[in-house]
Amino acid sequence: MKKSVLLAALLAVAAAASAAVLKTDPAKSSVSAVFKQMNVPVESPFKKHNIVIDYNAAAPDTSKATVEIETASLDLGEADMNKEVAKKDWFNSAQFPKATFVSSAIKSAGAGKLTVSGKLTIKGKVADVTFPVTVKADGGKQVFDGALPIKRLAFNIGEGEWKDTGMVADEVTIKFHVVAQ
Repeated sequence: MKKSVLLAALLAVAAAASAAVLKTDPAKSSVSAVFKQMNVPVESPFKKHNIVIDYNAAAPDTSKATVEIETASLDLGEADMNKEVAKKDWFNSAQFPKATFVSSAIKSAGAGKLTVSGKLTIKGKVADVTFPVTVKADGGKQVFDGALPIKRLAFNIGEGEWKDTGMVADEVTIKFHVVAQ
């Protein structure tokens, strides 16, 4: 009886040690949108995001990730432009305040590489996405870097006159750098 209790306790400790929700360091983590405006590359950060990663380096397929980005927090470097992208034709932040990603699978793609799949929701539109992520240990922390290319018009980002891709390209890359422990 004592052996089975001890074994159960050891298994519980081992399970808890193998997977852990990491605490993201917001000061060292970033999420940005990279796109072309009038054929000029632009990278603009989202100032408010919440990233939760439950990561198991020994068994990445048991890992999970969830990302929430406040759409009105996109910083284009000018207050008037920031207000414009929060409006209905762009993110419609009043009705859709957050863009989200929820992983459905995280697979090893070799040393320090992962392939992440899941559901991306922006402005009420949901899409299945898959993208590569690199991961490395750095001083007791895990560092995740990746980029997710999307088409903004697939999510109705830029309606009305803004559907014209001559001013703002359809191709957007959501780039992220996450430091967590």
